[in-house]
Amino acid sequence: MTRQQLQVGTDKFAKALGETDLTARQLVILQAIAANDGASQTAIVGITGVDRSTLADITQRLLKRRLIARKRDKDDARAYVLSLTDAGRSAVKQAEPLMLDVEKNILAAIPAKERTALLGALKSIAAT
Repeated sequence: MTRQQLQVGTDKFAKALGETDLTARQLVILQAIAANDGASQTAIVGITGVDRSTLADITQRLLKRRLIARKRDKDDARAYVLSLTDAGRSAVKQAEPLMLDVEKNILAAIPAKERTALLGALKSIAAT
């Protein structure tokens, strides 16, 4: 993927999510927390592939907007665990269909055979 294709995709996601006031990366973090309620920030790094410092920044922004809650892990006082607030669940519910529409539109531009190969290649990249 070239920088140009990455920018086109980023712009499409940003435009679609504009009304939610979320970035695509913030939504990915919220989705990971939703699927792994009570997971540590370290676990969310592993699940999403977002580096620690970026996750810390995003976490602060989401805390400020009251989309997530953070508390010390009862088993490890050095670690924080994350969960969605009601506002966070609502934000995910609003944003997910918008993201799916963008994904669908992007993939629709690729012939079916090539789409299958592309998705397989992207899964391989993500697995490494």
